[in-house]
Amino acid sequence: MARDATKTGLELEPHQIILRPLVTEKGMHKASRNNAYAFEVSRMAGKADVRRAVEQLFDVKVVGVNIQNRKGKPRRSRFRGGATNAWKKAIVTLDPEHRINFF
Repeated sequence: MARDATKTGLELEPHQIILRPLVTEKGMHKASRNNAYAFEVSRMAGKADVRRAVEQLFDVKVVGVNIQNRKGKPRRSRFRGGATNAWKKAIVTLDPEHRINFF
């Protein structure tokens, strides 16, 4: 389990916090209707870290941040069991006058 950056006192850079945007059908629907964008973020990042990183990287105003801890899925390869890595997802809601264009 990863440590929380707020408890360890580490300062993560914005490019270390936001790992990649999640471009899915559901995510694009939320972006067009609710102006909310989904990102895979570092497991050590908190809501305040994600807010700061998105505002610095994309030059937008963030209204709210929701975070989900996603469990890894069980997987098998021949006779061996395992699981994919757990990860953290952040859904960032922007001010109505701001947008992020991924394409």
